Amino acid sequence: MLLLGVFYPPAAGSYVPSELTDIITTRDAAQEFARALPSYAKEVLVSVLPIVGLFLLFQLFTRRFHGSQIKRISVGLAYTYVGLVLFLTGVNVGFLSAGQVIGSTLALSRFSAVLVPIGGLVGYFIVKAEPAVQVLTKQVEEVSNGSISQKAIGHSLSIGVALSVALSMARILTGVSIFWFLIPGYALSLLLTFFVPQIFTGIAFDSGGVASGPMTTTFLLPLAMGACSAGGGDILTDAFGIVAMVAMTPLITIQLLGLASTLRRRAERRRLAVELAQSDYIIYYDEEESEADAP
Repeated sequence: MLLLGVFYPPAAGSYVPSELTDIITTRDAAQEFARALPSYAKEVLVSVLPIVGLFLLFQLFTRRFHGSQIKRISVGLAYTYVGLVLFLTGVNVGFLSAGQVIGSTLALSRFSAVLVPIGGLVGYFIVKAEPAVQVLTKQVEEVSNGSISQKAIGHSLSIGVALSVALSMARILTGVSIFWFLIPGYALSLLLTFFVPQIFTGIAFDSGGVASGPMTTTFLLPLAMGACSAGGGDILTDAFGIVAMVAMTPLITIQLLGLASTLRRRAERRRLAVELAQSDYIIYYDEEESEADAP
């Protein structure tokens, strides 16, 4: 993407916010979703058909799957199709519009600085809705035999995303360049890799991609764009980059969790060593006293 910017510098453009339909009642919202549903159903069908075609071609030549397995795969494909249609319809009709309205309303209010804490609060809770986050935290707890709990990873991710969204909202209000955040942030994350266990480094770099998933991106990016357009900022330089911030901060928070775990283990080992040394001294002292008292 950076190379694309080097060879094809972007031309000056302007952003025109999409027109929002006036929705007053629940019936109006249902009608809006119903109008958009057929177009997204067609888009998903076009996307899923090549995968189905490859599967049928594979099955035709290999005969690997039997009747019951084909039935289960067909049911799974049907679930996937319906889920993608509903998800894309909800994202494009509901999430994008809601994020844009919330961002622009807060930016135009008298207390525009409230964008920072509200953005952090939204970032803290929205990452919990990411399906991939649930899978990652569960797998980490299973692989580590419970030594790295699902709750600890989830809190670290939520704190990281909350911090990134709050910083992004502050950047929109002040116009500070994104490089002042990305370069020190990634430098710190790379520096931490030398001091934390490798398992935390691997989890951290996976968490960065997981946290910036479809749920987070589809709401936070319109939120930033709505706030930036209402505040009169440059959307291309101020609003965009929030996903990069979301992908960066979990690298730091998860590795800080690993660093804290390492420091706790070292402190526990030192405490046990001191207790062991004291107990050995007491035993030796008692033995000398008993020998002196012996006839």
